[in-house]
Amino acid sequence: MSAKNNLIMNKIQGKVAIITGGASGIGEATARLFAKHGARAVVIADIQDDLGKEVALSIGSNQCTYIHCDVTNESQVKYLVETTVETYSQLDIMFSNAGIISKSKQNVVDFDMDQFDRLFAVNVRGMSVCVKYAAQAMVKREVKGNIICTSSIMGRIGGEGRTDYCMSKHAVVGLMKSASKQLGQYGIRVNCVSPFGLATPLTCNLLEKEAEEVEKIYQPMTSLKDVVLKVNDVAEAVLFLASGDSAFITGHDLVVDGGFTV
Repeated sequence: MSAKNNLIMNKIQGKVAIITGGASGIGEATARLFAKHGARAVVIADIQDDLGKEVALSIGSNQCTYIHCDVTNESQVKYLVETTVETYSQLDIMFSNAGIISKSKQNVVDFDMDQFDRLFAVNVRGMSVCVKYAAQAMVKREVKGNIICTSSIMGRIGGEGRTDYCMSKHAVVGLMKSASKQLGQYGIRVNCVSPFGLATPLTCNLLEKEAEEVEKIYQPMTSLKDVVLKVNDVAEAVLFLASGDSAFITGHDLVVDGGFTV
């Protein structure tokens, strides 16, 4: 491979990245892509211990490690970031990706508030804590890093159901915009990636359908004929936001939806 091609393939050469929710779905795809593009270390954080360890092992213990982390527990997030920095001397990329969806429809007239509280604890509070400790580590070590949050197209529109999920993703976008304003002075960029519906393990389990069935539900809703959104498509968007290709982009919600929200 030529030096030029090698540079193209190594968009985050030598960088240290944390990916929450990295054991499956978008997080797993991004972990593999980061490793492929030259990351010095990819730290997968999740509560799915067996899956997380398997993914880390398959990527390679010289480049990828797994740390158990429940993002609703602030001390665990603090430990995750501190351990990463102690081990690798810095943190360049935080992909705050962990999130859940309530099991019920969560219409406003019949909110299940226990499910509501659980979802906000993960999707909003957990996201905020991840941004907080990543920002602290980057500021302290004068690292001009990148923080990317997983939002959703539901952070831009209203929904006929899943009201708590919709609310939480609006909150994530608000967090990103505020963080980008506050951290720009340190050279830290903060952005969101907002995918359309796709067949992740989370979505398949929620809908109780196989991946192909889920894809058949979502594909006709987009503007792109015969194109199906895959986890790798979202991972590529995250890589773009984490790399020098987006050097002047901050405070941006990158929608990956095939034209659905147009």
